[in-house]
Amino acid sequence: MLMFEGGTEAIDEPKSAGLEASTLPSLMQTISHAATLSGVGMSSFVVSTAYSAAQATIEAHKVTTLESESGRAVFFHALEKPLQPNRRLSEAFALRKTLIADAC
Repeated sequence: MLMFEGGTEAIDEPKSAGLEASTLPSLMQTISHAATLSGVGMSSFVVSTAYSAAQATIEAHKVTTLESESGRAVFFHALEKPLQPNRRLSEAFALRKTLIADAC
């Protein structure tokens, strides 16, 4: 049996935000069963599980992984020797500058 590891106990702030969800009865039964097996209430189980998933999602989006040697080489080459902007990009920046100046 896995132990329940809630991740929200260390957060020291009042509980003032609500969370409501509607779902299929079979999903609710499964979540309730998992909460019971973990020895916690369903709200605590859902909030802690969602919080853990949210943290993992945020962390996954903070990291860029270049797994191949060729990918790393291309990336670092672009950092070291960036391409010069082409005509269309230069025109787009000039237009942006004009639009911002006109908006002020």
